[in-house]
Amino acid sequence: YQRRVHGYWLCDKVFEIRQAAAENLRKLAEAFGSEWAKQKLLPKVLQLSTNKNYLYRMTLFHAIKQLLPVVPMDILHTQCLPTLLQLGADPVPNIRFNCCKTLALLIPSLPSSAIQQGVKPLLLKLHDDIDVDVKFFAGKALALC
Repeated sequence: YQRRVHGYWLCDKVFEIRQAAAENLRKLAEAFGSEWAKQKLLPKVLQLSTNKNYLYRMTLFHAIKQLLPVVPMDILHTQCLPTLLQLGADPVPNIRFNCCKTLALLIPSLPSSAIQQGVKPLLLKLHDDIDVDVKFFAGKALALC
């Protein structure tokens, strides 16, 4: 099943199927537990960050949002935050501003050291981005730091 979720559904050509697959990740994590999600789901989701197709990289953000309510924050911080920080340098503006939006969801529960050492410097850099949407969402996320 997990091969289908990652191999077919999260990388499907149809947006609605990718979205539904991301939503199903939450249900899988609820059913099998956070440790299973940490070992089986998150590595597959995070692999999307290196996909050449930016649309598949976008799916990563929706998947993380779906997992927020069911996977403990310490797992999301240790496994997802480094990937999100890398995606802040993505050449595609939509990736960068969705990175800001996802970081904004994590900021309230991040330790201050993670914010000061990784998140805030990235958001300050993105606040000076050439893309207006990236600037806007970086500013919104910065307001939470």
